[in-house]
Amino acid sequence: MGQNAIYTLLQPPILRTDTAIHSTSLKQPTSRDIPPVTLTTVPDVDPSAFKDYLSEVGRLFDAFQRTKLESEEVFRQDISVAKDDELARRRTSGLKRGQLAPTPLSTIPSVYFDENFRLENPRTFDVVSEHAEVVKSTTIGDRANGTAANGKPQPARKALTTNAILQEKLSWYMDTVEIHLIFSISQASASFFAALGSLRDLKAEAADSVSKIQKLREDLAHLDKEMVVRGFDIISMKRRRDNLRKLGEATKQLQCVLNGASHCEELVNSGHLETAIQHISYVEQLASGTLDPKIGGELHWLLPDPSIRLTDLRQLDVLGGLFRGISQLRLRIGKGYEARLLNILLCDLRQHVSSVPPRDTLARWMDTSSSTPASVMTVEKLREEITPVLQGLGQSQYLSAASATFREAVIREMKSLIRQHLPSSTDNDNESIASASTGASGRRSTQQERSSILSRNLRALSPKDAEEVFVKIYCGISEALRRLGVQVKLLLDITSGMKKTPRNILTPVQSPRSMGNPAIRSPSLSMGCDLQEEMTQPLDMSSLLVQAVDKVQSEMTKVLRVRTEQTARLELADFLRYFTLNRLFVNECEAASGHPGAALKGVVNSQIHDFIPLLHEIEKQRLVQKMDSEKWERIDFKPQHALILAHIIQSMTTDPLAWLGYTDASTASLEAGERKLQSNSTPAEPTSAATQDKKGPTQAVIEEEKFMLVDSTTFALRGIEQYTILLASVPGMGNDISTALLDYLKLYNSRTQQLILGAGAKITAGLTNINTKHLALASQSLSFFIALIPYVRGCVRRRPSITGSTMAEYDRVKRLFQDHQSSIHDKLIDIMSFRATVCIREMGKIKWDDEDEVQRNVSPHMETLTKEVLTLQRVLSKYLPAVDVRIIIGRVFVSYEEQWSKAFEDAAIRTEAGQARLLRDAELLKAKLGKIDGGEELGANMINIVKAKQVASRPRTSTSPPSGEDMPA
Repeated sequence: MGQNAIYTLLQPPILRTDTAIHSTSLKQPTSRDIPPVTLTTVPDVDPSAFKDYLSEVGRLFDAFQRTKLESEEVFRQDISVAKDDELARRRTSGLKRGQLAPTPLSTIPSVYFDENFRLENPRTFDVVSEHAEVVKSTTIGDRANGTAANGKPQPARKALTTNAILQEKLSWYMDTVEIHLIFSISQASASFFAALGSLRDLKAEAADSVSKIQKLREDLAHLDKEMVVRGFDIISMKRRRDNLRKLGEATKQLQCVLNGASHCEELVNSGHLETAIQHISYVEQLASGTLDPKIGGELHWLLPDPSIRLTDLRQLDVLGGLFRGISQLRLRIGKGYEARLLNILLCDLRQHVSSVPPRDTLARWMDTSSSTPASVMTVEKLREEITPVLQGLGQSQYLSAASATFREAVIREMKSLIRQHLPSSTDNDNESIASASTGASGRRSTQQERSSILSRNLRALSPKDAEEVFVKIYCGISEALRRLGVQVKLLLDITSGMKKTPRNILTPVQSPRSMGNPAIRSPSLSMGCDLQEEMTQPLDMSSLLVQAVDKVQSEMTKVLRVRTEQTARLELADFLRYFTLNRLFVNECEAASGHPGAALKGVVNSQIHDFIPLLHEIEKQRLVQKMDSEKWERIDFKPQHALILAHIIQSMTTDPLAWLGYTDASTASLEAGERKLQSNSTPAEPTSAATQDKKGPTQAVIEEEKFMLVDSTTFALRGIEQYTILLASVPGMGNDISTALLDYLKLYNSRTQQLILGAGAKITAGLTNINTKHLALASQSLSFFIALIPYVRGCVRRRPSITGSTMAEYDRVKRLFQDHQSSIHDKLIDIMSFRATVCIREMGKIKWDDEDEVQRNVSPHMETLTKEVLTLQRVLSKYLPAVDVRIIIGRVFVSYEEQWSKAFEDAAIRTEAGQARLLRDAELLKAKLGKIDGGEELGANMINIVKAKQVASRPRTSTSPPSGEDMPA
């Protein structure tokens, strides 16, 4: 048996000494083999607990010091009157006491001055107690005789309770420290109280300074009060002076107003109407105080002194009569102009149409034109030309026939406006369409042939040329209808006022739409009423405009039907401009005639139904092609992509201005050689992208959540914008567009599933395998669409034609994306579980107790496992949000917990060396994965499983506490 065997330790000392002679194969135990002792924790007392005590003792100490100082003063006086021998004796005795210096601190053992002095430490306690025993030992044998187990003599140890010398030493040490403490306090007290006296002096000086400052502040406040009162008096006098000046200037201004009114009356009396109306305007501006100083300096007849400041005098009661007089002057001037307005003329229909460019017409449709309409500017010239004609017609009683002829001419002119912009209906001649349309019925076959050629030429037009043709036709028809309405109103107005003198002729000139309003016209004489009744029936505005609009829409319906196939294949921007142009034209016709154009609307709606499915198929094909070539590499989210995303997010509450620009026809250019309407399709996008690429965002952001996207995702985002733009531009087709958009989202989801989970990208894009990066990027793309779908849903929900079932479909599509993303996460977990299964199979082949295996540090499969987990965590952290990474890694560790717990429990080990070898694998698992959330717990559980395993070679006397050598490292 060995020296440290339990049997040997239980033998008497002499026998164990003798046994040590024969058993020399084992080393004797050293101090390192002694297990560490757990030290008792001594609670630390907070210094604030002694705060009350110290404050109370401080007051007593201050009283003691004051008493001590007084006693010292008295003592000094006694010393001055003492005898010289007594002084000498005191000096001698003081000298002797000075020679008795206190015991130095070096006599105290250094252990008491150690910073880490803790009496509960067994070694410290042993030094302090001078190796004394706490309780006297009653053991007999060699220990009582002063010999150790190794046979060496050992000094006898005294009992601590009866060691009086040790107690005297401890008392001596405390007295020595106390003496030195009292000595140090006595030396420091003198300087402390000197400083306290200085502080008292400073306090007294500060109190004196405060009192002086307070007195100075009172003096300053009194001085300020006197200055403010005087200042107020000065300000009051200045204000009074200003009021007097204003009163004088207002008096001069009032005199100038009265003189100006008299001057204007003289001009009216003399017949200078133009000068009089202008001067009246100056007088009114002067009375209201708004006359421009620059103009006032030139009007010496009105304002002799331009330097005076003008005031608004309109509230003065004294000027009431003056203002009434000015109104009478205006009325007299209006009556003078009334005769002149009867002679003003306007242009005819063709001149007006040719004078207004299509751009101005489109701007008027979009309510962006701020210029005065040409019809208002030229209506007076037309009045001058037709007034004598109407008088002659009235005298000849030919007004009814002339009116009927005028109606037929208007219809022919509308047809001519359409056909003059259409392509030629002949192959080799320049014969006009208008003249060809008047051919005899015997040439009907030729007319059919020309119609065929016209249809062929219409289909051959490019989108740009066709758009120019439609814009020119629609703008020409719109201006013609507008001009026609002005002409009819003017005819009725002339006939109604032909036998009377109107009171106010300015109102019809300023507002042409109110010319035909009976409420603003003066009553006509009997002859005027008869002439108006004769003209009203043939020139009825509503019936004439309705007939003209019906004819125009009938002709345009034929033209649009010819290009139905070409229209359905237009690009989105071209189609939206085409749709907007037709919509605005229909609205213009409806506003002019009061009747909706059902035929034209029906053709356009039919073309929309054809366009949406075709556009959807093209977008789907483009998306499939893009996704098939996707390399699943992260790309920077460029500014143009961020702009598209911002538009879609904004569309949840309101349509972006950029989308509304697709339906803005005011920028259409119909002049020769102008570019196609492309400026509103992507407003300022190229410039913006060029300026933001250097510092633009690299990730997509939705509500502070960032996404790393691939190229196909941004392509799909552009496709979604196409549907939302179409939805905002054609809200009446909301259900059809929404259905196509849902199908587009489902296509992206299903195609992503085929390419990633189905490994289709290995064939389409030539990827060698589908790795963790590809899965993470696919998950990010799905997360992006999951976050985006609510905004798309909000954009769709705002359309009036959307039903509730359509809204529920968006929720289903969102759940499809979420399920797909969960499948990707499950795939990642399955991959890691499969790798763990492979490692566990390798682990099952290991013979843990073999000598070669025991010498190995860790298993290769364990290193591979930890490396793969760290790689997974690094890749996921790079591409996925931290929350998703924690969830996935957490599920991986849960799977590992189940797999590896069983694997470590099933590991067959028979020796402690094998157990140590298995423990190194578990410790590697904890060390490598400890930095990951949940990894340390996994490693700790594996370590506990290994430590809990029973080793066959362990002694059966395991009920005794194991020694230090038997404890696992």
